[in-house]
Amino acid sequence: MTVTTSTIDDLIKNQNPFAGHIVVRPPQIWGKSFPDVPSINAHASNAVFDAVDKVRKGKRETVGITITAEKGLGKSHIISRIRHRLQTEDGSLFIYMSKYDNLNQIKSLFLQSVASSLRAFGSQKVMQWQEIAAALINEAKQWEYTPEQYINMYPGWLSKHSTKAIVSLTESVLKVKPEIINPYIVKAILWTLSPVHINYASYWLSGLELAQSQAEAMGLPNPKSEDREAEALSNVRQILDITSYYRVPVICFDELDIADAADNGFLAAQVIANLVKDLYNSLKQGVLLLAMYPRTWEDQIKALPEAEAVIDRLVSDQADRQPIKLSFLNSDDIVALVSQWLQDFYEEHQQTPPHPLYPFDETKLRELGKSRPTVRSVLKWCAENFVPNEPIIDDLHAVKPYFDNELVQVEASIDFLMEDQKNIGDALWLAFNSLIGETVEGVTIESIEEVEPSAANNGFMDFKIIGNKRKVRIGVDVVQQDYTVIGAALGRLIDYRKFDLTRGCLVRSKIISPKAVLARKHLKTLLQQKGGEWVSLQSQDIKPLLAVCFVWYNRESYELTEEQIFDFIQEKQLAINNPLIREILSDPSGQEPTNLTDDGLPISIPQSVATADYIELNL
Repeated sequence: MTVTTSTIDDLIKNQNPFAGHIVVRPPQIWGKSFPDVPSINAHASNAVFDAVDKVRKGKRETVGITITAEKGLGKSHIISRIRHRLQTEDGSLFIYMSKYDNLNQIKSLFLQSVASSLRAFGSQKVMQWQEIAAALINEAKQWEYTPEQYINMYPGWLSKHSTKAIVSLTESVLKVKPEIINPYIVKAILWTLSPVHINYASYWLSGLELAQSQAEAMGLPNPKSEDREAEALSNVRQILDITSYYRVPVICFDELDIADAADNGFLAAQVIANLVKDLYNSLKQGVLLLAMYPRTWEDQIKALPEAEAVIDRLVSDQADRQPIKLSFLNSDDIVALVSQWLQDFYEEHQQTPPHPLYPFDETKLRELGKSRPTVRSVLKWCAENFVPNEPIIDDLHAVKPYFDNELVQVEASIDFLMEDQKNIGDALWLAFNSLIGETVEGVTIESIEEVEPSAANNGFMDFKIIGNKRKVRIGVDVVQQDYTVIGAALGRLIDYRKFDLTRGCLVRSKIISPKAVLARKHLKTLLQQKGGEWVSLQSQDIKPLLAVCFVWYNRESYELTEEQIFDFIQEKQLAINNPLIREILSDPSGQEPTNLTDDGLPISIPQSVATADYIELNL
C-alpha cells in the first residue's frame, strides 16, 4: 500500500510497523524478513561468514558453530541475516530446520528439511536444487548454460528425447563423479530442471513415496518403509556431498529449546547435537550452525554421554570450546535498530518524517539502553508506544496484531502449508478446543481427546471430538500423503470398535487415485457402510486457523495467555463460523467431495524463463 495524500500523523495512527512483529518466523528466514542492522551482534554472523570462506578456500572441511542467547535476544534475526547474505553470493547453500515433530525419526525429518530447503531460491533466482542440477550437467558435458536456460529448454527436449535424455545425462554425470553411490539421487536432481517434474522429484528426494506409475515414468524406485530411517541418513549424506562439489552447505538448526523427548529420553537439542556430531564426521564439507538458550547448552548438551566429543564438533572453531554468545542491546544499538525499521516504513509509504526516529524521542530510546534490553523487548516497547497518547489496546484484542502478521505469512506459504499435516491437525485441534461447551451443527462439544489405543493408532488419527454426552465420538484424520499412508489411515478410520468411534472423518484436499486399491476399498467402507465422512480441505478455510495456531505456538514469545487467544478466536468467530469446522461436525453426506485437486503435490514452482535461448543438446 502506498500513501500519497495522508499526513505522517494519519499514517502512524493507521499503520504500526512494529505491531505483531516481535518474533522472526521461519517464512521470514526464507523470504522478506525484518529490517536488519548488520552491526548488532556482528561477531556471531561474521563467525559463520568466516567459516564459509575458510571451507570455500579449502582451509577447513567442516566447521561447527553454536550460538547461545537468552529468549528474545535475536538468535533468529541472526539466522535470517545469514540466510539473506548467503543468498546474494554464489558459493553456498542454506539449509534450515526448526521443526522436530518426531524425534524418533529425526533422520527422515532432516532429509525432508534438506529437500524442502533446497526448493528455496538461491543466488541465481532459481531453486537451489536447480542450481546444483545445472552445475552437474555443465561439469559432465563441459557446457556453460544457466539453470534458466535448462528450465526453458527441458519441456521441448523431453518431448523429443523422452526420458532417455535424463538417463543419458545421469550416466554422463556418474562418469565424472564415480564416487556417487546412489545414481537415483543424481537422476532425481536432474529431473528438478523440468517444470512438469520438479514437484515429484523434490518429493522423492524428501524420502517420500510417489505414485508407482509416476515413479516408474521417472525411473525412480520408491523407498521401502521398513528401511526408511536408515535410508534417510544415507541419502542425506549423499545429497550434501553432491551439493558440496559446487556450494558450501550451511546447515542451521533453530528452535531447539523445546521439551519434546525421543523414546530414548534425549531432548530435542540432544538429539540434534548427536545428529550434528554424525554429520560433522561424515560430510565432505560444510558449516553446521545451532542456536539455543545458554541453559539448554549447560543442562542438556553438557549432560550428553561422551559430551566432550559432541562439544568439540558443535564449537569446533572456538579456541575455548564455548558457544558464541549474543550481547544485549546498548543505547546505540537501539537507536540504530529503531531508525532502520522506521526508514523502511517511511520509504514504503513514500513519506519523509521530521527526523529519522519520529515519532519517538531519541533520549527515551537511549534511556532504554541502560537496562540492556533484548531485541524483542525493544520492538514490543515500540509497538506499544508508536502512537503518542493512544491507550494500549485491550487484552481481548492483544492477539490481533500477531494474528494479522501470522496470516500474512500463511498467505505467502499456503501451498507448502497445505502439505503440512501436523500443523493442519494442530490448527483443527485448537479450533475445536475453543468450541468446548458450544453447540455446532447439532453437536454439543464436550471435550477433545487423544486417540486410544495409541499404539494401534500409531499417530494416524489426530484427535477425537466428544459430544452429546459421548453419543458422538468423531475421529479426525488429516491425510495429504498418498498410497500406503492414505490406505493405513483409512484402515484406522473405519475401525470404530477398536478406537471407540461413532464416526470417522477424513480431511483431505486431493483425490485418491483409483490405483490405490486398498485406500479406495477402505474409503468405500467409510462412506457407504460406516456412515463416515470425507471433508474437503480448502485453503481459504484453513488459513485463519493456521494463523491463530501459529500465534498459539508462539504465545510465550508474544507474551500472550491461552485465555487471550481463546477469547480472540471466539470474538472473531474464527472456529464457530469456519466452513471446515462446521462440515466436520455436520451429518455425513456419504459422498466423496467434488472440490478436490488432482495434483498430488500442490506446491508452487518457478515458471520457465521466456527470455532464455532455446538449446538443442547433443546427447
